[in-house]
Amino acid sequence: MFAIPLGDDGAELRLLEPWQAEEFLAHIDRGRAFIGEHNGLPDVVTDLASSRAFLQAYAEKTAADTGRILGIRWDGTLVGAVILRTMDTAQGVAEAGCWLEPAAVGKGLVTRAARVIIDWAVEERGIHRVEWVVSSGNEPSINVARRLGMTKEGVLRESHLYRGRRHDEEVWAVLAPEWRAARTSGTDPGASSDSGGRGGVGTPAGVGTPGATAS
Repeated sequence: MFAIPLGDDGAELRLLEPWQAEEFLAHIDRGRAFIGEHNGLPDVVTDLASSRAFLQAYAEKTAADTGRILGIRWDGTLVGAVILRTMDTAQGVAEAGCWLEPAAVGKGLVTRAARVIIDWAVEERGIHRVEWVVSSGNEPSINVARRLGMTKEGVLRESHLYRGRRHDEEVWAVLAPEWRAARTSGTDPGASSDSGGRGGVGTPAGVGTPGATAS
C-alpha cells in the first residue's frame, strides 16, 4: 500500500479512503473530546455512515483535484490526518491543516506530516500560497504554523461561531518562494518536532461545511 515514511520511528502517511470508514470512526472516537476542543470534526463524524460520507467527500475532492486527505499512522495505527481542505490550482492557493488524537501528541507528527503535504502541493501541483487558519486560542496549532515558516497575516475578529462562542481566527501563510528558500538555506520548514500537534485550521470539519481541519 502507498506510504510515505515520516522518519525512522514508525510514523508514516497513508491514503485515507471511504472503505476505511470504520477505522476512521474508531480514531475519532478515541480522540473525540480532545479533537473537538477546537475542531468540529467530532460533531460531524458520529457514526459509520457519517464517517464514510466524510471520507467520500475527500475522495471526490481528490478526483476533482481540489483537496486531499492522508492518514497519519503511528506503528500502523491511524492517529490523525493531514489535509488540503481546499486547493485551487488555477489560482495557486490551498489551505492546509491536521489533527491528532491525544496519544499521538508530542512526537512531531503534525509538523512532519504538514511538511510533506505542503511540499507536494508546492512542487507537484504548482501551489503558490498555502494558508493555515487557526483559532487565536489554539497555541499548539499556531506553533506549528511558526515551525512551518509561515507568516501571520492578520486576525479575523470573532469570525467563527463554534459551539455557541465566537472565536478570533488567525490567518497564517507561506509562499512557494519562501518555502523553497527555507529548504535551500538549510532551515528546512517543518523539520523540527512539534510539542502540541493538534493541527491547523480553526473552522469546524465536515462535509459541506466551511472547515475540515483541527486547530
